Amino acid sequence: MITRRNFLRTAAMASAGLATGSLGVASAQRLSGKNVTGNERVNVAFIGIGNRGEQVLEDVIRTNLANIVALCDVDMGAPHTQKAIGLFPNARKFKDFREMFDKMPNGFDAVFVCVPDHSHFPISMTAILSGKHVYVEKPMARTFLEAELMMEAARKHPTVVTQVGNQGHSEANYFQFKAWKEAGIIRNVTSVTAHMNNPRRWHTWNTDIYRLPEADPMPETLDWNAWLSAVPYHDYSNKYHNGEWRSWYDFGMGALGDWGAHILDTVHEFLELGLPYEINPLKLTGHNDYFFPKSSTILFRFAPRKDMPPVDITWYDGTDNIPPIPDGYGASEIDPNIPPSSAGEITPITLNPGKIIYSNELTFKGSSHGSTLSIIPEGKAKEMEEKLPEIPKSSSNHFANFLLACQGKEKTRSPFEIHGPLSQVFSLGVIAQRLNTQLNFDTRLKQITNNPFANAMLAGIPPRKEWNDFYKI
Repeated sequence: MITRRNFLRTAAMASAGLATGSLGVASAQRLSGKNVTGNERVNVAFIGIGNRGEQVLEDVIRTNLANIVALCDVDMGAPHTQKAIGLFPNARKFKDFREMFDKMPNGFDAVFVCVPDHSHFPISMTAILSGKHVYVEKPMARTFLEAELMMEAARKHPTVVTQVGNQGHSEANYFQFKAWKEAGIIRNVTSVTAHMNNPRRWHTWNTDIYRLPEADPMPETLDWNAWLSAVPYHDYSNKYHNGEWRSWYDFGMGALGDWGAHILDTVHEFLELGLPYEINPLKLTGHNDYFFPKSSTILFRFAPRKDMPPVDITWYDGTDNIPPIPDGYGASEIDPNIPPSSAGEITPITLNPGKIIYSNELTFKGSSHGSTLSIIPEGKAKEMEEKLPEIPKSSSNHFANFLLACQGKEKTRSPFEIHGPLSQVFSLGVIAQRLNTQLNFDTRLKQITNNPFANAMLAGIPPRKEWNDFYKI
């Protein structure tokens, strides 16, 4: 049994390694794929082929750069996996990714990982240590330690190409933000409001919860142990499967981990924010021990960097938690290029997912994913028109960028070294949500300094015994 005492001891030992390891950052060149496949197409294995996995598979097919040679899913008999199976009848089929790696050691060059958040880490680590290029859906990892170990593994295996699936890093917002930053249009940013106020799965649930859901009858085709991977055993419940996992602390990262990567990725990279020194849950409605609050306001505070001032990022989620909107904001629209939700949840509301960026000189508004920024109010935008630089066009979409990098023709735009720290920001935010307390974070030692229990949570709950080796490099 995992008691609070032995959890603290085990997790603290693991998280202590964050401060002592030499976790230097690999350059983008080193992660760009010198280990080329030698083929015009990359031989690819897909892990997770239903729902979001099916969408990614279709995007990969459209690049015409991949041969799909293996399909892996814990429920190969489910209705949501049948389309992918039908598309590739000759691909080898597996339920457990470990078996796939064992039986096809030389059968594929790269993997696409489209599984629930809690399984990103063991699959990605297996791929890297096997010399396989890896594309993993965002958020990169569920815990702070997992992201740290994934970055370290990528650093130690520089010929392995890595990419995190925040598609905006290959679309217009990425190139615009970079160009505007380099031209001095975006400068002296002091605060950012990030907002995602659409309904979420768990908003209708009873927050007076005192235990995990009771067991439901399990689908006969599902390998539940494989689905759980390293997470301590839970009885099967319909409230965990097919996207519902995102609602629970034990499996997902809530609205912050789901949408934060699509809203804050360019802000984080180009403002060189790194890790915050303070994380403060200002408002949590419906807080409980098991699933995410119905609304959250979380303040992340970042120190000065180089010649840039300190930045406060305030995150708002929840239908009743609309952030303050500046004068002249104008209309809020959903970018039509945002991929549809498999649950059909994103419908237009008063304020759609996005961000407001405040600098000493200008205010910008932006949507999500690859949506471009606008200067507000409109009069100021017209005044700035002639000063705006030309925005380069993307040479490839996010999926093609990864596959071309596997061939040594491009560099990935969102490798683990770039996205890893942002994933860790989200992990810190989730710890603050879960404990409903302010965290003070030492960005040099990578330790929470004001709460030993929260500090132990950097490593998460210890994995099940058979999964321990995944947490070693």
